[in-house]
Amino acid sequence: MPNLAFEDARIALAGATLDVSCRLVNRSTAAWSGTDGWAAGYHLFDDPTGVLVVDGERLALNLQPGESSEFALHVATPPEPGEYSIYISAMRENEAWFYERGWTFLLIEFVVGDDGVPVLRNWRPATIRSIRAKRLARSFGRAFTMPFTSVWRNRNLVRTMVRRDVMGRYTGSFGGAFWAVLNPLLLMMTYFFVFGIVMETKFKNDPSKTGFALYFLAGMLPWLPFSEAVGRAPFVLLEHRNFIKKLVFPVETLPVNLVVSGLVTEFFGLILFLLALFCIRGSVPVTALYVPLVLIPQVLLTAGLAWFLAALGAFARDLGQIIGYMLTVLMFLTPIFYPEEQLPKFAAGVIRANPVYVLVHAYRAVLLESHAPDWRALGWLMLAAMALFVLGHAWFHKLRKSFADLI
Repeated sequence: MPNLAFEDARIALAGATLDVSCRLVNRSTAAWSGTDGWAAGYHLFDDPTGVLVVDGERLALNLQPGESSEFALHVATPPEPGEYSIYISAMRENEAWFYERGWTFLLIEFVVGDDGVPVLRNWRPATIRSIRAKRLARSFGRAFTMPFTSVWRNRNLVRTMVRRDVMGRYTGSFGGAFWAVLNPLLLMMTYFFVFGIVMETKFKNDPSKTGFALYFLAGMLPWLPFSEAVGRAPFVLLEHRNFIKKLVFPVETLPVNLVVSGLVTEFFGLILFLLALFCIRGSVPVTALYVPLVLIPQVLLTAGLAWFLAALGAFARDLGQIIGYMLTVLMFLTPIFYPEEQLPKFAAGVIRANPVYVLVHAYRAVLLESHAPDWRALGWLMLAAMALFVLGHAWFHKLRKSFADLI
């Protein structure tokens, strides 16, 4: 049985003032006296964040057990747009607001529009436990929707920033944006010379040198955009510190820009790969149409890691150097330059848990071996990538308020 009951509640808006009237009933076994500090009052919260905005007035309570009295308040609504909630509760000076101890309180929810006009949503008796359960459910839902809505809402900005990033890296050079393709191409030619020509590595499905080149290049297609975004993520906030310090800027788009920039490079690389594949084998398998499906977990995985590392990089400046080393190790632990059959048995299971290996294996399956990817492995990767995508964004969103002070 509640200690406090609200009967005949009447809530109305008069301009920017919220008029509240109801009958308060003492359902406890103790007498409430205003001289002992008993009162009824209100707290006004910013609803999405739970931040206390107004510690409102108190009206003394003088009620014996079972007695009731009329209660009326006039609350000025905030002028700032947003979602708000009011908790009307019993309290005792220098002891507690009793809604925090689980007592029933009157909850009033309203929203202030961009024009500053408040709109009443609803009101009801509630408990702090029910509010926390509602916030937990809402936070859980927002965690899954916010990463997608944020990217979609700022898609034009992402497109502009990616174009600026790709073109800006090569401004003033003779090759211009062509270096976006030439740089990874020269890198891959170097690896091909070392592993394909000098070490004469061969893949069993196609032991020729052209076969090695195709298998090697197919493995590099997912690796290059992944390593580019992850390797640059710890530095991205420092690179754009002026945006963060001086502008109202959707900073969560900065790691996304790196992911999309890597996809632009991969797109041109994929076009060149398909042309080479057609010239060498005379055809392109129809299973190449599976590539967009393989890209989904690849993008989610890369974006999640980029958000996580970008936020962490604002606190740990050495992270970029550590990630560069770890990417080098990961590249050689992934069967890109050599067939997985060369792995010792004790290492094969561990390597196959490598998410980049799953992507490499999928690319080779759909582009070179004319069959669908391993759906089971890709499904597990999809679940892990989705979890990392959501958690990475939540981590970034949680820490974003401190970025301006750190960089």
